[in-house]
Amino acid sequence: MEALDAILTRRSVPAQLLKEPAPSDDELAEVFAAAVTAPDHGAIRPWRFAVIRGEGLERLADLFGEALRRREPEVGEEVVEEARKKALRSPLVIAVWAEIREGHPKVPPIEQVVSTGAAVQNMLVALHAKGYGAIQLTGPNAHDPFVKAAFGLQPKDELVGFVYVGTPTDPQPAKRRPEASDFVRQWHGAQALDAAAD
Repeated sequence: MEALDAILTRRSVPAQLLKEPAPSDDELAEVFAAAVTAPDHGAIRPWRFAVIRGEGLERLADLFGEALRRREPEVGEEVVEEARKKALRSPLVIAVWAEIREGHPKVPPIEQVVSTGAAVQNMLVALHAKGYGAIQLTGPNAHDPFVKAAFGLQPKDELVGFVYVGTPTDPQPAKRRPEASDFVRQWHGAQALDAAAD
């Protein structure tokens, strides 16, 4: 698949529609090689990835359930079980976070998070090019200190999401995309400067 075709035809696949087979270790190595070509001001390399599969998914389910109990102590067990199931929707999950280097003289934390987001996009495109489906999800778990600590993150770090991966069980219809021209304009100078000159 040509690179531009992969970008233009990529779409998120609902996690519950992702089944085995998941990418092999060799395929994942190529996916991560694509991820780390993301723009990276200052060569900080903030991106971090944790591959979760097999028994690891059960541990992730336990983590999601316990995190919900801690956030909402009054919640019932049925709701906790639903939270657990979210970890088990696909055969492979990749947790992605930005390991923030604070106090950098040229690269603020926001740029490090943006670089990690670019790495995720590269991953998603690479997975699509290989015939796999994927979706990036966040939700309360991505911002939960208990979940972040379970992955070894410091409070300063940002968990940008969980990428669910597998083989789509149902072809996804082409998604109607926005017109790119609606978001693009030509800039000919600052309005504030023009006003000051009057």
